[in-house]
Amino acid sequence: MFGTERTPTTKNRGSYVTISSGDVSSFRASRRTPFGVLAYLSVFLLFVAGCSGAETSASGTSQEEEDAEVPVERPNIVFILMDDLNFATVQRMPELRSSVIEEGASFENSFISYPLCCPSRATILTGLYAHNHDVRGNAPPDGGFQKFQDEGYEESTIAVRLQQSGYETGLFGEYLNYYLDEDPTHVPPGWDEWHARGDIAYYDYELNENGEIVSYGNATEDYFTDVLSRKATDFVRHTASGSQPFFLYLAPAAPHEPAIPAERHQDAFAGEEAPRPPSFDEEDVSDKPSWVQDIDRLSDEQISEIDDRYRNWLASMLAVDEMVASLVQELEVAGELDNTYIFFTSDNGYHQGEHRIDYGKNTPYEESARVPLYVRGPGVPAESKVERLVLNTDFAPTFADLADIEFPADGRSLVPLLRGEDPVWRSAVLLEGFPGQNPPNYEAVRTETHKYVKYDNGETELYDLEADPYELENLPEITDPSLVADLNTKLNVLRSCAGDECQKAEDAP
Repeated sequence: MFGTERTPTTKNRGSYVTISSGDVSSFRASRRTPFGVLAYLSVFLLFVAGCSGAETSASGTSQEEEDAEVPVERPNIVFILMDDLNFATVQRMPELRSSVIEEGASFENSFISYPLCCPSRATILTGLYAHNHDVRGNAPPDGGFQKFQDEGYEESTIAVRLQQSGYETGLFGEYLNYYLDEDPTHVPPGWDEWHARGDIAYYDYELNENGEIVSYGNATEDYFTDVLSRKATDFVRHTASGSQPFFLYLAPAAPHEPAIPAERHQDAFAGEEAPRPPSFDEEDVSDKPSWVQDIDRLSDEQISEIDDRYRNWLASMLAVDEMVASLVQELEVAGELDNTYIFFTSDNGYHQGEHRIDYGKNTPYEESARVPLYVRGPGVPAESKVERLVLNTDFAPTFADLADIEFPADGRSLVPLLRGEDPVWRSAVLLEGFPGQNPPNYEAVRTETHKYVKYDNGETELYDLEADPYELENLPEITDPSLVADLNTKLNVLRSCAGDECQKAEDAP
């Protein structure tokens, strides 16, 4: 199905050239319009102008020519989504740094509203907060692929909309948790190429490849990241030769546990220790909510396991680093690199001993909710940094904006930030989680300077992130009551917002 032509359903930038004269109808233009077509169009426009006796401007340009909509080549979009990646791990990826980070923008305050795999991925595909798409866990009945499908969101993802507008779409890697459990041959709408699974494995796994189940073993060449890398570069190679822009969603398993590195990288980080920030094995948690107070100090065995896991994380990401380099090289060879946006991020962060939490996510703390985000592409200033608050609700509307299509969402387009502009922007984001226990269900508002958390058992947390970026001092009882009241008001609006209401609530001072 590579390079298959698909007719757009709407007139989109790069898909149509519209001429204002009532006698000239719209027609579809190729992304790479042949010279002969352009020459014919120029002669035709001159003919229409001459026959109509249209007035000519001082510059010698006819009114019809000034009204003509100039065709713009719509960009390709590559979205690379990691699983459980945190900031410490991503710093050890030299190819990512040279080919993406140094060539584009680093988002310093990028968050996942609900930092858990399936809810996060559901948000990425829909642009909706979890309280609106209602995927509240990784497993049925409240979460997982089945919940996403039962809620009817498969028919309205950003992939469906991009495909309808003329994009060639492909998903390679992880989809949603427990995908394949219901119907192993199911291919969701919106995807021209589909090579996916829903569980975690680095060897001995199955992929649904366009409706056919294909098994992979434990041979060197079956390593999951390498298989995805080959398939993704092949997708780029074939689609780049066609007339359509493409959307590539690439989701390896790394560095999710068991974080098995490729054989060639097994001992790449022997002896490495996990970072020891001030919050590591936090000494005094008497001011923390009860679920943290109940956690014992880390044992020597737990710390050793954290270090082992970190070494495997780093090593497992080296194959991803090579995958990024291969993709960039393929895009450059195909002549598409300058017209392609590459996004690199994660579905959530991960704890490595901070606040005594030896492993896991699904908490409101920075280690869980804050994730790396790097973007390169046309008009993105090299080596730029973006300090504004961004969220995973923003990906779908950003892709829609780049494709010049409409897509209703709770989030907003990042395009102005990518271009280095200074737009009116949100002052807060909503963090929400429904784990049930350890931690209890929570809702939180995160501003540029503070984080306020409310648990459903009545406990609260408040951190001054400027003075205390590691969230060591919980301050709700000694803080200005007006600050707590303002944060509580903002939280009450955000917790049930939808669409434009979310954006207004986030923007409120």
